[in-house]
Amino acid sequence: MTSKPPPGHFNILYFASAGSYTSKNVEALPAPLPLRKLFGTLEERYQGIRASVLDHSLVTINLTYVDVPDDETAREGEEEVVIQEGDEVAIIPPVSSG
Repeated sequence: MTSKPPPGHFNILYFASAGSYTSKNVEALPAPLPLRKLFGTLEERYQGIRASVLDHSLVTINLTYVDVPDDETAREGEEEVVIQEGDEVAIIPPVSSG
């Protein structure tokens, strides 16, 4: 179980190669954050993570799988998903077994 994020933040959990890339299992990020800005925010912190990990990963918010839209593909009139204070976001890269 992960600890509760500090006030005004959400936790992001990094699994498999995402954890290897960031050298972290969990970190707190400021909330609220529009879901469409998540990958850009992570790319600013960890240059190259988008192409190496994020573009091939699944994402959950509070254990519910979500599709992460690009900033450019956000459509007018679509309801925007916003990550809220206290939420738990998980980055789940593909895992291969041998």
